[in-house]
Amino acid sequence: MRAAFYISDGTAITSEVFGHALLSLFPMEFEHHTISFVETPEQAHAAKAKINKSAQRTGMPPLVFHTFVNPEIKTIIDSSNAIIYNFLEHFVEPLEQQLGIKAKPKAHRTHSIHENSYDFRIDAVNYALANDDGANVNNYEHADVILVGVSRSGKTPTSLYLALQYGIKAANYPFTDDDMEELALPAFLKKHKKKIFGLTIDPQRLIDIRDNRLSNSKYSSSRQCRMEVREVEKLYKKEKIPFLNTTKLSVEEITAKIMTEMDLQRYKY
Repeated sequence: MRAAFYISDGTAITSEVFGHALLSLFPMEFEHHTISFVETPEQAHAAKAKINKSAQRTGMPPLVFHTFVNPEIKTIIDSSNAIIYNFLEHFVEPLEQQLGIKAKPKAHRTHSIHENSYDFRIDAVNYALANDDGANVNNYEHADVILVGVSRSGKTPTSLYLALQYGIKAANYPFTDDDMEELALPAFLKKHKKKIFGLTIDPQRLIDIRDNRLSNSKYSSSRQCRMEVREVEKLYKKEKIPFLNTTKLSVEEITAKIMTEMDLQRYKY
């Protein structure tokens, strides 16, 4: 199996994002390795040794994606027995020409605690945790978005991803079995209707998820799951609430669609 390394003098998130995006275009499996915070020549030589060892073991030069700005460390990594992809060097010079100024590379700048979005994201994560699963319905005036849906439709991971990645304050509220007899928007939700976004899921997928959590129960039964999904989707349509089926979507795709649909401001950069 071909090895792919994502290396950086910081978190390596940028290398991973670009590298994974490129490799996802190819219908084959890769052996992924991430090496973060390579900040000294000694650490660079250690990373190079891992790359070369992989090349020797697999018989194929690994693919190395990196974003180094330190020329000494960059030279060490580039001398590995690997195919090197340095994203920055392909774009910096054309941007310098376009902007009319020289780039000033600085380690950790991309994902730094000093970036303007950091406080937004920390506050948003705290908000998502405090307002998870209907825990604090009196605090929705501070929400950027309120996710609703049946239990296990993806509300909590989506709320946390919106907070951590975009600084979005996302509350979430579950529709439970007790709500189903005459399902309607509670008054505390209705007054924030413009903030509401619904999640739904294919009944069979919901059955599988709930069965792993609480098997042989009413909660995970086919009848219960199908009824709940049917009723919440009827509510979404009746109240004209935008909604999304999460069955075949990753959390990254779900959040991106919510951001677009709800026209939410990103606090990422």
